[in-house]
Amino acid sequence: MEGTRDAILRQLRMARSMEVPKRIQLPPPYEAAMTREEWIEKFAAKLGEQTGVFYRTADTTGVLEILSNLVRQEGLKNVIASEDGLITALNLKLWGADQGVSVSFPHDFKDRKDYQDTVFNHADAGMTAADFAVAESGTLAIIHDKSNARLLSLAPALHIAVVEAKNVVPVYESVMESVFLNGQSPSQLCFITGPSMTADIQGQMFKGMHGPRKLIVIMVG
Repeated sequence: MEGTRDAILRQLRMARSMEVPKRIQLPPPYEAAMTREEWIEKFAAKLGEQTGVFYRTADTTGVLEILSNLVRQEGLKNVIASEDGLITALNLKLWGADQGVSVSFPHDFKDRKDYQDTVFNHADAGMTAADFAVAESGTLAIIHDKSNARLLSLAPALHIAVVEAKNVVPVYESVMESVFLNGQSPSQLCFITGPSMTADIQGQMFKGMHGPRKLIVIMVG
């Protein structure tokens, strides 16, 4: 007797093959005609609409100055950071020692359990780089790999993201083309638009239920 699985597979094999329809050519998005500075201005505005906080600075020295102010504003004592090039260049261990802030990286932990306990229960903020900033909606795009662990942007109550101004793009499609049409195939690509939000409970919007309650973006350049 033919089972359900076999029946479905048989019908799929018997199905008439069809040509994949060509993608409809849409007019270029409004943002395509804007300058990079206009993209940055729109990104900041859209991020603000989602209660995200935006800072811009010229260089890494400015990033550290902003972080020092955030230590006082947010009461930061424990920060866990990613290990990609942009964050590593900040020399956060030295900065933290000067500010009285404990800065750790995933490789500092003896095992995954210790790492997870710190991320979920002890870190005041997770700090990561972002690969792209999307002007269309104020969205960050982060390619996650061994140097930029996904958990750092999802678990702590505060997510601090650093992104270079040269990586601001007009629309989502720009990210997808850059990532997937150039031979790359990352295991994870996350889009982040403001702090975590949910409307699961009686349709009421609530921020920070399942992740960061606050998102701060520092743009460099």
